[in-house]
Amino acid sequence: MIPFVDLQAQYNSIKGDIDSAIANVISDSAFIGGKYVKTFENQFAQLYGVKHMIPCANGTDSLYILMKMLGIGHGDEVITVANSWISSSETITQTGATPVFVDVHPEYFSMDEKQLEGKITLRTKAVIAVHLHGQMCEIDTIGSICKLHNIHLIEDCAQAHFSEYKGVRAGLTGIAASFSFFPGKNLGAYGDAGCMITNDDALAEKCRMYANHGALKKHHHQIEGINSRLDGLQAAILSAKLPYILDWTEKRNKNASLYNQYLSGLKEIILPKMRPESKHSYHLYVIRAKKRNELRIYLEKLGIETLIHYPTPLPFLPAYQYLKHTPADFPVAYELQQDILSLPMYPEMTEEMIAYIANGIKKFYAEQLTHNAERITHNA
Repeated sequence: MIPFVDLQAQYNSIKGDIDSAIANVISDSAFIGGKYVKTFENQFAQLYGVKHMIPCANGTDSLYILMKMLGIGHGDEVITVANSWISSSETITQTGATPVFVDVHPEYFSMDEKQLEGKITLRTKAVIAVHLHGQMCEIDTIGSICKLHNIHLIEDCAQAHFSEYKGVRAGLTGIAASFSFFPGKNLGAYGDAGCMITNDDALAEKCRMYANHGALKKHHHQIEGINSRLDGLQAAILSAKLPYILDWTEKRNKNASLYNQYLSGLKEIILPKMRPESKHSYHLYVIRAKKRNELRIYLEKLGIETLIHYPTPLPFLPAYQYLKHTPADFPVAYELQQDILSLPMYPEMTEEMIAYIANGIKKFYAEQLTHNAERITHNA
């Protein structure tokens, strides 16, 4: 059996660090706030190279908090990409604003920067650029467009921890960025967790306040806020994992190279393309595959778990029927949903596992070819 993600394997590799982290929090009863949260906050900010890291309960909250503290609300529009997890768009609606979608790039699957400017109106207040699968968008172009129109650029880095484009890490181009530490992420907690990063002092203070019931100090509520705090156990676990994240990223890249090697030349699939001058973090390894659904079933019988990210583009979900979008509005996203397939990807994978997956894919298409030839012969 090859799971899509093996969190148990990761735990076993650093079991002593994790067990000690959890035991320390329990011993100190530091469950909400406290030194373990502050330690992780400082460690992450220093390693990432950013002035402020504001922890919160989850990645979804981090997007919502950023938009609220940037003053986005009723009557505004916020632009994001058509193919992403719903957090990228539902948080826009939660502020009172309206989500506006942009189709995806046919090769990189993230926002097609060439279509962005055509979506901007007088009501546009921000763009949420989603760095999908671990690869950054064409963030320079997106950032330039935002500056030209005087709108905020927020980076959704839930799948792009420590990714880079032209030497700049994900989240360091816009006004602020959102991160998720969901268990399956490259840097994952053992429950929900997230953060915001920014180099803007005023925005950082507002976000920190809003996430803590509107108070920087207990009982001193400057505004009404929400309860979105990172708990001590998750912070300690993340601190234990943080020293390994760059090495894990290198291993993900190595595994992606092995996939490319073993799947090279197979005409029935398209391998993921890496943007020039990028450092990918390969949160996901996504191929395009003919007869995708049949392939998934075949691989499942071989003990190989695969997923689809995402089976339905955001504009076509029932939640957004009121926007009355059609496939013609987002033709690339609509086409991709038919054949994208995410293969297992995590640092602990071995070359043997990747070879087994690749051989399973090759075997499926070889059997399809044989079946088609037999059918043609029979019909003749």
